[in-house]
Amino acid sequence: MFFKLAIKSLLSRKGSVVLTLMAMTVSIIVLLGVDHIRHQAKQSFASTVSGVDLIVGARTGGINLLLYSVFRVGAPTNNISWSSYQDIKSNPNVAWTIPISLGDSHKGFRVMGTTTDYFDHFSYGTQQKLSLKQGVAFSDIFDVVLGSDVAKKLNYKVGDKLVLSHGVTEVSFSKHDDKPFKVVGILAATGTPVDQTLHVSLEGIEAIHVDWQQGVKTNKTTSIEQLQNIDLTPKSITAFMVGLKSRIATFALQRQINTYKAEPIMAVLPGVELSQLWQMMSMLENTLQLISIFVLVAALLGLSAMLLASIREREHEIYLLRIMGASPLFLFILIQSEALLITLSSILLAALILFVSLVPAGELLSAQFGLHITNNFVNEESLWKLLSILVATAIVAVIPSISIYKKAKR
Repeated sequence: MFFKLAIKSLLSRKGSVVLTLMAMTVSIIVLLGVDHIRHQAKQSFASTVSGVDLIVGARTGGINLLLYSVFRVGAPTNNISWSSYQDIKSNPNVAWTIPISLGDSHKGFRVMGTTTDYFDHFSYGTQQKLSLKQGVAFSDIFDVVLGSDVAKKLNYKVGDKLVLSHGVTEVSFSKHDDKPFKVVGILAATGTPVDQTLHVSLEGIEAIHVDWQQGVKTNKTTSIEQLQNIDLTPKSITAFMVGLKSRIATFALQRQINTYKAEPIMAVLPGVELSQLWQMMSMLENTLQLISIFVLVAALLGLSAMLLASIREREHEIYLLRIMGASPLFLFILIQSEALLITLSSILLAALILFVSLVPAGELLSAQFGLHITNNFVNEESLWKLLSILVATAIVAVIPSISIYKKAKR
C-alpha cells in the first residue's frame, strides 16, 4: 500500500523527481564504476605474469623495468649485452630464460623479439601457459605470431603479410618495408598485454636492422637471400625473464646480478614490484573513492531537499490523507517509501547503464593500456555498497519524514 501510494505521489511531481533520479543514478554509476575498474585493473596487473622468479634489465627503477618488460609501457634506459645474458643464463641455478627485445611496432602495437622458450615457459594468471588459437610458433626469420587483440583489431589471419615500423609510435614513417613478415600463428586470448603484442624471433629483429645504423636506414640494401649467410645473433637485448630450479636461490642470484661487474644491470622480483606499484597508486585510488562518496552524499542531500520542499506543496494532500484516517506514522513511512523508491530506481538504472557502458570502456582500456575490464561488476562488495546506499537513503529521508510527521500531528 505504501509503495503504491508513493508511486502515484512521485508521478504527480515528475519534473523534480526525474532530476533527483538522474543525480542519484550518476552518483551510483561513479561509485560502482570507480570501484569496479579499480578492482579489475588490480586483478589484470596481478595476473599478467606468473611463474617468473626474476626480471633482469639495465639498471633503472624496479617499477620502470617491470612496466616496459611486462606491460610494454615506457622505454628502457639501456640494453643488456648478449654476452652478459649468456653468462647469467649459464648459472647452475637457472632453469630457463626468456630474452626480450623491444623497440619496434606495427600500427601502434608493440613488437617483441624473443625465442621459442617464450611459448614454453611464459605463464599468466594461475600458472596458465600460452596456447595458439591458430597456426604454429615462429620458426623462420620472418615469421610473426600475433596476440589475439592484434589479429582481431587489424583483421589478420594466418598467411597474411605485414610490415614492421621502427620505433613505437602509432604512425611511423620509418618502416622495414623491404623485409615483410608472415603471420604463422595467433595466440589465444589471455587478458594480458600479450594480446596486444606481435612476437617475432630475435634473429628477425636483427635481420630488419641489418641496414640500419643508429636508428637511421642506410642506402645499403641486404636481400633476404644474403641474410642467410649473415650471423644474426643479437648484440644486445632489452631484458630477460628468469625461472629458477629452486626459489631458495632467488635472493642469492638477485644479489649476484645487482652486483654484476661486467655492466650495470639489475634483477627484480615481479611480485614485489607489483606490490610497490599499487602502493604508489593507493593515494590516487583512495582519492577516487573519496570523490565518488562525496558525489553520492551530494545526491542524497539533494534527494532529502527535494522531499522536504515537496512537503510544503503537499499540505492539501496531507490534509486529505489525515481525513481518510492516515496516522502521522503512516505519512512518515510514506516519505521513507518515496525516498527508497527513487533510490531503488536509480540503482536499477545505474546498473543497466554501467553494464552497457563497460563494454566500450573495456575495449578502450584494453587498446590503450592492455587492461581487460569485464562488464560483470556484481560481487559481494558491490552488493554491500548498494545496501549501504539504501540505508543512507533512509537516514537522509528522516528529516523530511519527521517534518511531515510533525505537520500531521498539528
